[in-house]
Amino acid sequence: MTFHIYLTFDGQCEAAFNFYKSVFGGKFDELKYFKDIPQNHDVNTTHVTDDKIMHISLPITKHFVLLGCDAEGPMKQQYQKGTNFSISLNVKNKKKARKIFERLSNHGEVHSPLAETFWGSYFGMITDRFDIQWMVSAPL
Repeated sequence: MTFHIYLTFDGQCEAAFNFYKSVFGGKFDELKYFKDIPQNHDVNTTHVTDDKIMHISLPITKHFVLLGCDAEGPMKQQYQKGTNFSISLNVKNKKKARKIFERLSNHGEVHSPLAETFWGSYFGMITDRFDIQWMVSAPL
């Protein structure tokens, strides 16, 4: 199991991650824009700006990766400065993901139920009963 911090920005993700790269060094492992979403997938792209970041990752150390995106589409309405981060939890399989997701979501709020994604992950998002945002994912 690995934990990472996932930062959400109001349109400044690319500038912020270029800044973090200048501070910590390294190279982006992943950089995907909203325009990279395949057309044949059921993803709500209403009010999405194509040149904004859908997902970016910057390894900081051997065991820590800084992750981020821009709040676009439906996420933009939920964006709130100061609470714009989540804990990203990566587990080894779907069974473990379901178990942890169910426990974290008890008396919490599910934002995206666990489901298979076009990027090859079993993924879901919740806010737990203590208002902490979580992203849970496992390989397919």
